[in-house]
Amino acid sequence: MSAVPVAPVTVIVPTFNERANVAELIERTATALAAFDAEILFVDDSSDGTADEIARVAASAPLPVRVIHREHNTGGLGGAVVLGLNEATHDVCVVMDGDLQHPPELIPAMLQRFARGDADVVAASRYIGGGDSAGLGTTMRLGVSKAATAITKAMFLRRLWRSTDPMTGFFLVNRARIDVGVLRPQGFKILLEILVRAGERHDLRIAEVPMEFGARQHGSSKASLRQGWTFLVHLARLRFGKMGLFALIGGIGAIANIGIMWALTHAGMDYVPAAVIGAAVTIIGNFVLQELFVFRAERHDASRLWVRFAASASFNSIEAALRIPVMAWMVESWHISSVLATAISLVVAFFARFLFHALVVYAPRRRKTSDAPAEPSVDTATMRVLRAIDTEAMRPGEL
Repeated sequence: MSAVPVAPVTVIVPTFNERANVAELIERTATALAAFDAEILFVDDSSDGTADEIARVAASAPLPVRVIHREHNTGGLGGAVVLGLNEATHDVCVVMDGDLQHPPELIPAMLQRFARGDADVVAASRYIGGGDSAGLGTTMRLGVSKAATAITKAMFLRRLWRSTDPMTGFFLVNRARIDVGVLRPQGFKILLEILVRAGERHDLRIAEVPMEFGARQHGSSKASLRQGWTFLVHLARLRFGKMGLFALIGGIGAIANIGIMWALTHAGMDYVPAAVIGAAVTIIGNFVLQELFVFRAERHDASRLWVRFAASASFNSIEAALRIPVMAWMVESWHISSVLATAISLVVAFFARFLFHALVVYAPRRRKTSDAPAEPSVDTATMRVLRAIDTEAMRPGEL
C-alpha cells in the first residue's frame, strides 16, 4: 500500500499485562507502517513485566518505540490514552488495544481516510459493511455490546449520529482538533469521551472504516461487571452532569428504601419503624456511592472523611426525621399507601440533599490567610450561592 500525504503518526497502545502480545504487535505495526513516518507509544500499567518486554523488543524495532510505565493507573485505560495523547510526538494519533484484537494492518486505511481532509476522527467500526464483531466471542457479549451502543447513541443523538461504533477502542484522532485537557475518562470507552466532551467547542467530524474484530490470542479479557457499572456511571455523568448522577444514585437509594420498607411491612412491622430502618440503610449506602462517583474529585479538598460522613448523615437524619412525619401525615390525611407517600417525600427532598452536599459537605476547606477578606454583602453572598448551584447542577461530573 502506497504512502499517503498525511502528517507523521503516533500509535498509542495502553497495556495491562500484555507481555505475550508485545513482540507480535510491534512487528505487525512496524510492517503496516513501513511507508509512514511513525512511532509507537506504549502507556503501561502492567505488573507482569510488559514494560521490560517492550524495551527489549524496541531495541531492534524498525521504527521508534517508547514506553511510559505508570505506577498508579489513574483513570484506567482511558487515563492511559489521555497520557499518551499528551506525550505523543505527533498530532495524528492512532489508539489501539495491546491484545491484537485490533489489527494493526488497518492503520494505513485509517490514515488514507484521514488524508481526505474531511474528518477529525477515523474510527474502526465493527458494525458497518465489511466489519465483523466475531472477536467478541459469546452471543451474550455481542448482545451487551449492541445494547450499550444503542443506548449511548440514543443519549447523544446529535454528536453520535454519524457513528456506528462509538464504543470502539481502535480509532485515529487529530489531537490538534480536540481539547485534551477536558478529558476525564474512567474505564474503557475513551472514544465516547472524546466525541462527547472534547468536541464541545466544535463538533468533531467523524469517518469510519470497517474492522474485523479479532479474537484475543494471549491473556484474558479485562471486561467485567465492574467495568460495566463504571461505564453506566460515566454515561450518566456525560449526559446529565453532576446533578444527574446524584439523582441516579438517589434513585437507587430510593428504590432500596422502598424495597426495605415493603419487605418489613409485609413481614408485619409497622410502617413507621420500617421507614426508619429503610432510611438508615440508604443514608449509609448513598454516602458511599456519592464518595465514589459523584464527589470523588471534590473530596480531596473537602473536610476529612469522618467530618463529611457526620455532616451527610446528620443532614439526612434530620431530613428523614422531618420527612417521615410528613409521610405519615400524607398516609393518614390523604389515605394513600405508605409506599407512595415515601416515594413522593423522597422526590421532594432530593434538591435539598443535593445542594447541601455540593455546597456544604464537599465545599473546599477554607485556607487561613494573613489578610482576612471583608465580609461579603448579602447580595454578593446570594449571587455566589446561586452561581454555585448553577455550576454544581449542570457541570459534567469528573471521575
